Amino acid sequence: MSSERPTLLIFCDSLSYYGPTGGLPADDPRIWPNLVAAQLDWDVEVIGRIGWTSRDVWWAATQDPRAWAALPRAGAVVFATGGMDSLPSPLPTALRELIRYVRPPFLRRWVRDGYGWLQPRLSPVSRAALPPHLTAEYLEMTRGAIDFNRPGIPVVACLPSVHIADTYGRAHHGREGTVRAITEWAERHDVPLVDLKAAVGEYVMSGQGNPDGIHWNFEGHRAVADLMLKALAEAGIPCP
Repeated sequence: MSSERPTLLIFCDSLSYYGPTGGLPADDPRIWPNLVAAQLDWDVEVIGRIGWTSRDVWWAATQDPRAWAALPRAGAVVFATGGMDSLPSPLPTALRELIRYVRPPFLRRWVRDGYGWLQPRLSPVSRAALPPHLTAEYLEMTRGAIDFNRPGIPVVACLPSVHIADTYGRAHHGREGTVRAITEWAERHDVPLVDLKAAVGEYVMSGQGNPDGIHWNFEGHRAVADLMLKALAEAGIPCP
């Protein structure tokens, strides 16, 4: 990457790098981070992982050396999370993530399969993976840490997407509270927001996205890129 061009520093979950058939490399030109960077003529640094919440963004921003390296060159920062925060989780996130560490392997598979059977059945009565007030707290902790090191750097955040995933029992009752918490936080700190539902809802809810019912098609990525460019312009980034 060129050291002379600004970098768009993006903290995200899998929605930012999955397409209609699965995960894609971070440099795939069809996903929204690269569509936006191409319009700005910037470099891009995508830091994310499947299942990440705003808490994971805090950990990444403060512990990932890629984030430390990208921040001095960053022209703007995007928090592209919130979706996983708002999804129902029958188990507390910490316990759910421990499944991968269960040993021996046959027991791990048994536990994982058992949870996979329970999740869609319990999701309609389960709380969000991250309580809304914690989503806002982690976003503010991360924004504050970044602003301490780069005072005044433009920041954009996202409101959760929507889904029709059978793996979650098609339940998403936690979204409203998460939207409210993120919106109130953004208003307090003048952070422009991208409503992912407005961008991709038509594609997802009509079954035109990824067959998993969560991730998007490339039309959705283009729609997100369009709204992201508008939000960056609102944050003070001149967009072509």
